[in-house]
Amino acid sequence: MNQNLDLATLPTSLKAGNSWHDRFSQWLERLYASPKLYSFSLTNPFTRWVTRRRTQKLFDLMAGFVHTQVMLGCIRLNLFKMLHQAPADLKQIAQRVNMPEPVLQRLLLSAVSLGLLEYRSQSRFGLGPLGVPLATHDGIAAMIEHNHLLYADMQDPLGFLSNAWQGSMAAYWPYAHDAQAATRAAQDKFSRYSDLMAASQGFVVEEILSTYFFGEHQCVLDVGAGKGRFACDMAAHAPHLQVKLFDLPPVLELAKNNVQQRGMSDRMSFYPGSFLHDELPKGADLVTLVRVAHDHPDDVVKQLLQKIHAALPLGGVLLLAEPMAQTLSESYSGPTQSDAYFHFYLLAMGAGRLRTPEEIMHLMAEAGFGQIEHLPNAMPIHAQLIVGRKSKCLP
Repeated sequence: MNQNLDLATLPTSLKAGNSWHDRFSQWLERLYASPKLYSFSLTNPFTRWVTRRRTQKLFDLMAGFVHTQVMLGCIRLNLFKMLHQAPADLKQIAQRVNMPEPVLQRLLLSAVSLGLLEYRSQSRFGLGPLGVPLATHDGIAAMIEHNHLLYADMQDPLGFLSNAWQGSMAAYWPYAHDAQAATRAAQDKFSRYSDLMAASQGFVVEEILSTYFFGEHQCVLDVGAGKGRFACDMAAHAPHLQVKLFDLPPVLELAKNNVQQRGMSDRMSFYPGSFLHDELPKGADLVTLVRVAHDHPDDVVKQLLQKIHAALPLGGVLLLAEPMAQTLSESYSGPTQSDAYFHFYLLAMGAGRLRTPEEIMHLMAEAGFGQIEHLPNAMPIHAQLIVGRKSKCLP
């Protein structure tokens, strides 16, 4: 059975029964279910596009697994990088990947239909608009390859919901459900997930560095630093900063090698430990928490935020960045399918959950932070940013 999991806080407006919104939604539901309306919408040129669009979206949901496997197949054949160098025809591609032309063609045509590839002159295939990022950003391909663990866990969705954190994904992230993972898990487990985090962190790092101004800070403590990808990029972006890295001892051993290779050892200091059991080092006026909170349940996040607050000086700042759930106001503009992915990914991973910005801001306020802001950024699907400041006045 699943361990005790936290419940998300639903918007207050959704808890009230028999509201005008409920009545309107029920009316729409009955309308959509009417066979007469469906027939009318197909014959009416002003409504036909709506029905077609809804039908296509429903079909896309049904076919979603096939779409991901097409993408994974192209990645495993290295098609995106191959065609990024130069377009090629079916025969040329088949010779390079050692696959029969009739079956390979099915893959290529499917990739074209998804916008991953496109037709070029002389019966050649080239990269489509969605294939270009897959050819140029290794982190995306690494996450797509990694997702096979999640899909294996979810083959039986009801069985998965009954025992989500006992599958392959949970075993991949040992710390997510084992407080003593640092002393029990093999080094290779820390190496593999640290490599994945570093490879997939590029877009998140870009969002942080392009949104937050580091000029007022002198020293940064990065909690959950991993292999030091963000710490090094931040140090290169703001050369005046000194950076402290805090993570589990096996992970920091990997970070030390990365920092040394990038020639930043003189600006970095390392503090091995677990925020579940150890206090955080003091001396930094900014603490960064990047893709950490959503890995853990509410009680652990509360404890961590309190430790961060205690480690900061008066006026110090916490910068939290991670994917966040859609808010009620955003839901009125249309559903965000990325929420479904993160809800199930985090469930398979351990005890964490996807939180709305409002939930995170509430947890930060409970820990003692004030002047809490949700910073707008260009690509929130990668991460959203929230900052909170420790009051300069004693309580």
